[in-house]
Amino acid sequence: MPKFFQIAIDGPVAAGCSTVARLVALRLGFLYIDTGAMYRTAALLTLRNNIDLNDEDKVAAIVEKAKIELLNPSESQQDGRLITVLLDSEDISWQIRTDEVSKNSAIVAQYPQLRKVLVSKQQAIAASHDVVMEGRDITFKVLPDADLKIFLTASETVRAKRRHLQEQSKGHDASYQQVYDEMLVRDKRDMERAIDPLQIVPDATVIDTSDLHIKQVVDIIEAKAVAIKNK
Repeated sequence: MPKFFQIAIDGPVAAGCSTVARLVALRLGFLYIDTGAMYRTAALLTLRNNIDLNDEDKVAAIVEKAKIELLNPSESQQDGRLITVLLDSEDISWQIRTDEVSKNSAIVAQYPQLRKVLVSKQQAIAASHDVVMEGRDITFKVLPDADLKIFLTASETVRAKRRHLQEQSKGHDASYQQVYDEMLVRDKRDMERAIDPLQIVPDATVIDTSDLHIKQVVDIIEAKAVAIKNK
């Protein structure tokens, strides 16, 4: 069985992981996997089926039975999405981006049983495609043997500014200070999570994106991937 090339990217919120990972995948012709979208899908499933968010067993069980597919957007799906998400063949790419789903995905993402289910699904995808996979636990949990491991970061101020601009582009009127404070709470939760906390593994390349343009970051990662592939 051929071994597919794996690029694993971790990093805190607003470090640029999603955008960079998608562009690297486009450059290399790989499948882009946004693992956060899978946790959002889990949250959407619980909401649609009126499952108690505090019932970890039921949340994990319904997600395990579901068929979740992540695909690069087709020509007819160029509507701003970074990835196409199918839930039992239904396109839910935009349904999972609501504020309600975002809030609930942060809750279910803490459940060890659900994380185990989704890690298994993520590993299955990576076993049959060349992938660029990004999230919070990819380099050490999901793809510990990835060909290339990247940890993207940036200063808190830069990340908060990026996050604030994102919120404004969505029509949200949150202040910069509110976004900054919420980001710090998210950072703390990610780094202190009981299971699979955000961390930098020894063999990861750390890239600080604070003073870099997106293209520069993509160029760096692409060059490293090509060098490894050509060894």
